[in-house]
Amino acid sequence: MSLQPKAQFAPEEYLEMERKAAYKSEYHDGEIFAMAGASESHISIVGNLMYLLVGQFKGRDCKAYSNDMKVRVTATGLFTYPDVVILCGEPLFNDQNRDVLMNPGVIIEVLSDSTEAYDRGKKFEHYRSIESLSDYLLVAQDRPDIEHLVRQADQKWLYSASKGIDARVEIPAINCVLLLADVYDKVWK
Repeated sequence: MSLQPKAQFAPEEYLEMERKAAYKSEYHDGEIFAMAGASESHISIVGNLMYLLVGQFKGRDCKAYSNDMKVRVTATGLFTYPDVVILCGEPLFNDQNRDVLMNPGVIIEVLSDSTEAYDRGKKFEHYRSIESLSDYLLVAQDRPDIEHLVRQADQKWLYSASKGIDARVEIPAINCVLLLADVYDKVWK
């Protein structure tokens, strides 16, 4: 057991280091946490989601960002890299570097064994404090299963699940539909 105090970093220090780093890290409450790599299934699902969403955004003021766009949760101080971030309208960035989005509309996380509890629990607790966030999707990588949480007018979240390869997820806030057969195309071959 180490009695050494943990190094504490200001958000600006984290961003300066992160922009030069060879690997991604999240930041919260003065601490920096290295992120693990992703499985082939995880990477394939993110690629499929980006392809499907970008295709539906043609000619519209909506944009999908892959897992290289950081999101800042201003209310809690979390800086994180969601798997997919969607924004319709004008982006609000943390600074002139335009690499930290502050007003996501939809966040999608692909679940893994090591992050599932965090994505469902504490991370969603952080995300709920983002005023612009209307939808949160949790995508299983080992079976065709997408959970969809939608913010209601009373700030409660409505849960639905789409299970099976023939299922679909409708996301009215961004006028998109995801067919699970397409989300999971070539994932388990």
